[in-house]
Amino acid sequence: MVYIKILVYAAKMTKKIALITGASSGIGEALAAEFAAGGYGLVLVARSEEKLRALAKRLSADHGVDVRVEPTDLTDPHAATGLAAKLKRARKPVSALINNAGVLEHGRFVDIPAATHQQLVDLNISGLTSMLSAFLPGMVERGEGRVLNVASVAAFQPVPALASYAASKAYVLSLTESLSEELKGTGVTATALCPGVTDTGMLSGAQEKNENLKLPDFVIGDVRDVARAGYKACMDGDVICVPGLVNQLSTLGSRNTPRWLLRRITGIVGRYSTRD
Repeated sequence: MVYIKILVYAAKMTKKIALITGASSGIGEALAAEFAAGGYGLVLVARSEEKLRALAKRLSADHGVDVRVEPTDLTDPHAATGLAAKLKRARKPVSALINNAGVLEHGRFVDIPAATHQQLVDLNISGLTSMLSAFLPGMVERGEGRVLNVASVAAFQPVPALASYAASKAYVLSLTESLSEELKGTGVTATALCPGVTDTGMLSGAQEKNENLKLPDFVIGDVRDVARAGYKACMDGDVICVPGLVNQLSTLGSRNTPRWLLRRITGIVGRYSTRD
């Protein structure tokens, strides 16, 4: 009987854990549900403790997994190392790192305050990079792991009116592709999830700020479909995942269109969406 209890305890200790940033809403919340359904224990990270605790309670009840809540502001340069140290003390090695936290700001670059641009860079680029630096070495040392970085179809092309955001996602995509090669043979994979426009609070917030930002329903993706595709790609070790036929055609077209023409087209759309 004692031997059986030890085996059960060991199984719980070695259960795979997924750390998900930006987990309190949108794609992050949907990804948390996918990983929980896949049997992963969860570490949920975002700034809103109240939202995280509500989500943790629901996911634990629905899937019977352990869920840990870590309210964290990833724009703090010490947040990632602090989080890694805390989980190490708790003996919770992260086997899947999902970098989803990010912000979007719509409008002309010159109309957006410098501090807002900096906050976007601090979270979308610096925060993501710090999380990778804090958790990726441990995965490599253990010889297994999955990384899912949430980029965007905006990573494939310039997007006037989303200039800083698109540039930050281009960084995420490029970094992920480089890591996928560096990690070959280590047992760790890196995947970039590149969704198009998705029905989340981020989209609603941008539309509230700009009434010209109106999009047809067929280009707006369902957040659960995006999360499902991202989870599968991550588990399969795919390097790039672009959910949805419309988005796949868009990225294919952008790669095969001369850069000068692509700038002209996106420039027209961007100017229209920011007109007074």
